[in-house]
Amino acid sequence: MAFLNYIIIPKMEELNKPLQINASSKIANPGPLGLCAFGMTTFLLNLHNAGFVEMNATILTMGLFYGGLAQVMAGYIESKKNNTFGLTAFTSFGFFWLSLVTIILFPKSAMNDPTSSLAMGCYLSSWGIFTMLLFVGTLKINRSIQFVFASLTVHFFLLAAGDVFACARITKFAGYEGILCGISAIYTGIAELLNEIFGRDLIPLDKIK
Repeated sequence: MAFLNYIIIPKMEELNKPLQINASSKIANPGPLGLCAFGMTTFLLNLHNAGFVEMNATILTMGLFYGGLAQVMAGYIESKKNNTFGLTAFTSFGFFWLSLVTIILFPKSAMNDPTSSLAMGCYLSSWGIFTMLLFVGTLKINRSIQFVFASLTVHFFLLAAGDVFACARITKFAGYEGILCGISAIYTGIAELLNEIFGRDLIPLDKIK
């Protein structure tokens, strides 16, 4: 009997153990959320930079919640999926939007002096350098993501030049280029979403082979 207990009891204990499931396989893909949040907010802001609309509460609110908080949330989910690039990119640009809105709103609330053109140029240039470094990582993903990060790098440097040289024409051109960048991010996010739903490459992303 002791021998039978030695054989049977451990097997019964194994049956009572909870099923081990890989948590990352059960987590939704946050990529479409992060890309669409970035793209739509970038598109809206650059309607202002291109001179189509004034800076208004719609842009700032979009920057706070969709461009900011939604991207931070997407970055957090990417960390659960062990995607370091997604974590770094989405979280960083989420806080970029939060910091940008804060820079705009602080002087209006008399909490701080307005940001100088040179300081704003340095701020935007630093984000341009950061985005350029992230672009290197996209070389292993797909062409659509590459275009998003390449166009965003150019966009940051154009905006920085517009501020440093106080040139409205450069800023306006940056607005048009930023609209293109935003549209490309929305395209990539929607493509990832629909391709996942339909289980095939419904919208091409030109993946790296």
